[in-house]
Amino acid sequence: MKGICANIHNNKYSDIAEASFSKCLSVDSSFFAFNNSHFTVFPGFCDVHVHFREPGFSYKETIKTGSLAAAHGGYTAVCTMPNLNPVPDCRSNLELQLGIIDMDAVINVYPYGAITVGQKGEELSDMEAMASKVIAFSDDGRGVQSDEMMRSAMIKAKSLGKIITAHCEVNSLLNAGYIHAGNYARVHGHRGICSESEWKQVERDLKLASETGCAYHVCHISTKESVDLIRKSKSAGVDVTCETAPHYLLLDENNLKEDGKFKMNPPLRSAEDREALLEGLTDGTIDMIATDHAPHSAEEKSQGLEKSAFGIVGLETAFPSLYTGLVKKDIISLDRLIDLMCVNPRERFGIKMDKSFCIWNLEEEEIMNPDYFLSLGRATPFEGNSFHGVCYATVCNGKTVYKK
Repeated sequence: MKGICANIHNNKYSDIAEASFSKCLSVDSSFFAFNNSHFTVFPGFCDVHVHFREPGFSYKETIKTGSLAAAHGGYTAVCTMPNLNPVPDCRSNLELQLGIIDMDAVINVYPYGAITVGQKGEELSDMEAMASKVIAFSDDGRGVQSDEMMRSAMIKAKSLGKIITAHCEVNSLLNAGYIHAGNYARVHGHRGICSESEWKQVERDLKLASETGCAYHVCHISTKESVDLIRKSKSAGVDVTCETAPHYLLLDENNLKEDGKFKMNPPLRSAEDREALLEGLTDGTIDMIATDHAPHSAEEKSQGLEKSAFGIVGLETAFPSLYTGLVKKDIISLDRLIDLMCVNPRERFGIKMDKSFCIWNLEEEEIMNPDYFLSLGRATPFEGNSFHGVCYATVCNGKTVYKK
């Protein structure tokens, strides 16, 4: 193994990563000669919340570009959200997406099925017909407003052995807001999105999950109230997990600028909310970190906070930003970060690890430059920041899918 000191990071998947790594060395040992640098091998990361935009919006992202971006970020498995055209709310619509995945994806891509027809919240999708082909069910991008509709969805999902994954948002509380209803919004004259619009629906769904026994997962939590509600429900035995995103852990409303790359949904909240999320990360309330990778065109993200589209990219910034901002600052351990980015999401969603790993130089520092992204999206609030951790290679199912 000339020219490389490769450390297999010790976790429950390390034996698989080591076997896969050794097999690749036996095939092409010259591939890993990285100029006498020191590298760490991790199991392939897993993101249960991404938007690859195809079919329907391929000018923003495609299955191919999204999966290449994922590989660049060390991911070997992702779950794609259903806000597409056509919406995967029946088997025929889903098959269109599956065909593109089979043809173009360079990593393992698992689609969500929609909870309701057209994600309109009015009629349940054909969940039974899609169940064997989807990772779970979600209407991500929209909260299911009707209590009875969500109850019916949970009952159906439980009967099918599937998870309901919820974007929690009460439409009547949004008030056409677009950033957090906090100090920045007041000082700069922006319309705010109140925290209650998120946690109130989390509260409702947790009650329904308790009543129905459905496996329930909460998307991108951003408020201290959501953390507290989920913590209490876990203690009460509710089958609930949740995710948050890197930007909610590393940024808050004090970091906002008059720039569309700081606009996402839910929005960056208060410093107090961020501290609550970090506490939830350390005490186990928050189970995983997902990027909510949501690419848009340059034009859609160049219209300021008010008029830009909601969403930022995240697959290529996640590990370096989290490693630098959380691990190197001793907020969480490296083991805990790998649990959050790989082990826990795979366990919750039943995603196997197959001959997949990624190789990182944790000492190398790099300026985050979107010009080098493989995603079609470029909007990130971390642009220009310096982070430790550079991905040198990603191997998925025994095949090299990214090499620096």
